[in-house]
Amino acid sequence: MSQLHSYRAPWGRSLKLMTLFGSVILIGIPLFSLSAPPDEKTARLIMLGIPLTILIGVLLFIIRSYELENGALKIRRLLWRTVIDLGALQDIEIKPNAMAGSIRTFGNGGFFSFSGLFKNKELGSYRAFVTDPRQCIVLRFPNRVIVVSPDRQNEFVAIVKDAVFKTRS
Repeated sequence: MSQLHSYRAPWGRSLKLMTLFGSVILIGIPLFSLSAPPDEKTARLIMLGIPLTILIGVLLFIIRSYELENGALKIRRLLWRTVIDLGALQDIEIKPNAMAGSIRTFGNGGFFSFSGLFKNKELGSYRAFVTDPRQCIVLRFPNRVIVVSPDRQNEFVAIVKDAVFKTRS
């Protein structure tokens, strides 16, 4: 896997709707505050600053793409990459709707991404880097489970299996 393999992070319908809804609310609050009397400048600045800070903060965690290279999965964010070493990977499978019935324990539940720590009956506790919860790939390690949602899933799984499991034989 020394060659770089790049995969888009397509947005599912639920992510599009939740991001649209959240953005309308966070942009609507500052617009509404513009109707406040001019003498309430401090309140206006707070009403403008807090929602825009939240919007920018969440936007930083957007998942732009997934990359496979040198035995690692790299999740591209807006300004950085999260790198996951695949050396200890035990299993990988395409599992549509793997996030169904999940509870978010820490992280982002659908504003530009589904990312952070989640838990459900089937997977237990897991970390998600997902943009389409209907198109999941589950990676199982000895001490953790990671869920991602790249495009071209069959190719993604085949390259990971070829790179990780064949080098162990």
